[in-house]
Parts: sequence; structure tokens; C-alpha cells
Amino acid sequence: MKMERILSFAKNLLEKAVQPGDVVVDATVGNGHDTVFLAGLVGDNGKVYGFDVQKEAILATKDRLATHGLSERVTIFHEGHEQLSTKIPTWDHPKITGAIFNLGYLPGSDKSIVTQPDTTIAAIEQLLEMMAPEGIIVLVIYHGHEQGAVERDILLHFCQQLDQKKAHVLQYQFINQQNNPPFIVALEKR
Repeated sequence: MKMERILSFAKNLLEKAVQPGDVVVDATVGNGHDTVFLAGLVGDNGKVYGFDVQKEAILATKDRLATHGLSERVTIFHEGHEQLSTKIPTWDHPKITGAIFNLGYLPGSDKSIVTQPDTTIAAIEQLLEMMAPEGIIVLVIYHGHEQGAVERDILLHFCQQLDQKKAHVLQYQFINQQNNPPFIVALEKR
């Protein structure tokens, strides 16, 4: 397939925004795959701040980081992403150039624990205030479950209402695939 797949497209967007030495946010560390990717982007002098409400996600991410020798670049909070403006030191706020959210539930875990649109919106609003101009926020929206569809609709409405003088908003998705495949909403701060 010549068209870029969803997760590849998400990484491509972040690669364009993040340089070595930057600060980035993994708003839902999950199993740590994006955290490792981001730690590679920021290099030895950058910083990744990760958030998750599930202890098993924190442990899996820490193990994955240790395996790749990247633990020193990452600070993980066992907190919801709506806490990011209070947990990330203020001196790092304007250095944030990228953030990613994988919305839904942690694969292989309790499917009743899902991300919530109100906390996600709070985190997006905080990031748009804090981050550097041209910083990119990527939302990977998994909507193949009941709460995922609710979150999808609320987030799309929120993002469509954002002032274009504050952020450019892009939606990237395949529209003819079965089983509600994930899609991306990306925001670039102006």
C-alpha cells in the first residue's frame, strides 16, 4: 500500500515537529511503544513526560524503556493526562514540541478502563497554552467500542470548534475499512 498507515502517519507528523533536545508528552503511555519512539526523537538532551492512570501501563512502559536504555530521558507520572500542566515543570512548558494520545483502552487489559473526553480536552487545552508554536498534538482515536464512539464524537466536535488562529486541525482516516479502524486528529499550534 502506498498510502501511509495511521500509526506511521502519526509518527511522521511527530518526526517533523520534534528535534533532539526538545520536550514531548506521551499522554497515554500504554505499553510504552510511543514512549520509546519519542525518547528516540528527543535524543540524549531531550525529555519525555509520560502519563497513565493504570499501574500495569506504567510498569510495562518502564520495562520497555529499560530494555532500550532510554529510562533517563523519560519521567512517567501515574496520573491522568489532565494533570500535565501541574506535573511538567514550568520551565519545560515552552519547549514542548510534540504530544501523542492513544485513546480508548489499554490493549490486553480491563476494557472498562477507558480514556475520557473531558480529561482529554483538558489536556489538549493545556498543551495548546504551554507548547511551542508549530508544536503538534496527535490524537489516535480508537472508536470501535461503545465509550470510544462517544469520545470520538465529543473530541471531533471540540476540535472542529477550535479557532483556526489558535491551531490547524487535520483528520486522517481510511473511510472504507471495516471494524471501525482508528484514525488521527492532529493539531498544530499556531
